[in-house]
Amino acid sequence: MRSMNWEINLHPAVESWLLKLAEEDPAAADLIETAIDMLAVSGPSLGRPLVDRLSGCRTHNLKELRPGSSGRTEVRILFVFDPRREAILLVAGDKAGRWRDWYRESVPLAEARYHEYLAAADEAGTDGNA
Repeated sequence: MRSMNWEINLHPAVESWLLKLAEEDPAAADLIETAIDMLAVSGPSLGRPLVDRLSGCRTHNLKELRPGSSGRTEVRILFVFDPRREAILLVAGDKAGRWRDWYRESVPLAEARYHEYLAAADEAGTDGNA
């Protein structure tokens, strides 16, 4: 059993989104922070209802974090665990009222951001492979 927390990295766009949300809806931001903390503690073993795997994606390990909501929001955060076993939060948003469209837009964006992240890690020599 792993005794320390898993590393959680936020794409800059996710970080900006969360900072804006914290100003506009602190209750929702608190629920998201709690969900991210749970992901940091449990890592890849965290499952439903808080985490679910997305099917039909090119990136087989793309998952969604499904924090509780305050009011009428349905926040989702798309993420993966990279080869170093760190979580990368790639896309975040409120899918309320846009159930299918949100995924149609967000999944390709998450996959593109993940591939950019991997390319940058390869260039920096931080892909975790010796």
